[in-house]
Amino acid sequence: MPDTAQDGPRERLLAAVLEHIRRARPEEEISLRALAAATGTSHRMLVYHFGSREGLLIEVVRRFEAEQCGRMRALLADETRPLLARLQEMWRDFADPAAGPRERLFFEVFAYALQGRDDTRSFLPELVEAWLAPLAELAERVGVDPTERRAAAGVLLAVTRGLLMSLVATGNLREVEAAMQHFLANYAPLQRLAGAAG
Repeated sequence: MPDTAQDGPRERLLAAVLEHIRRARPEEEISLRALAAATGTSHRMLVYHFGSREGLLIEVVRRFEAEQCGRMRALLADETRPLLARLQEMWRDFADPAAGPRERLFFEVFAYALQGRDDTRSFLPELVEAWLAPLAELAERVGVDPTERRAAAGVLLAVTRGLLMSLVATGNLREVEAAMQHFLANYAPLQRLAGAAG
């Protein structure tokens, strides 16, 4: 069995791939051979540890999602700045052109997982459930009724991911940014934040 220990070769390879993708140029190829060359290994070793390109990319997306959820939780816990400013910062992180390769990779792997293959059985629910708890906490902060907080979290997740999909598809950051600002200004629970910041 491939080594899955936290400090084993699999984890070291995954860390190297993550770091490479963080620094990748928008036009850069993300094939197994390209990733192997960039991280000083062989595509056969990547296949040995992750099973396939898709298996590797699922682990990459899973790790990036965990990092982003952690970032959201840290922003929610930071009481030194207005909550609306923290949300704007999170959105800027998502929409940053430097994050483009990661966002495209997310949607590629998401589409792969939608095909219902066995190696993605738990992956799709993770992509939703991992975000609902911090977003429900956000809904609580802005005064959403307890019976509606999970629904509000679903709305926030859907809007964010939908706009990121539009950004990946069109590259039109100005239009996507305008849409997000419209949402933040007009989504009733968040209007309280705008009023408090004014």
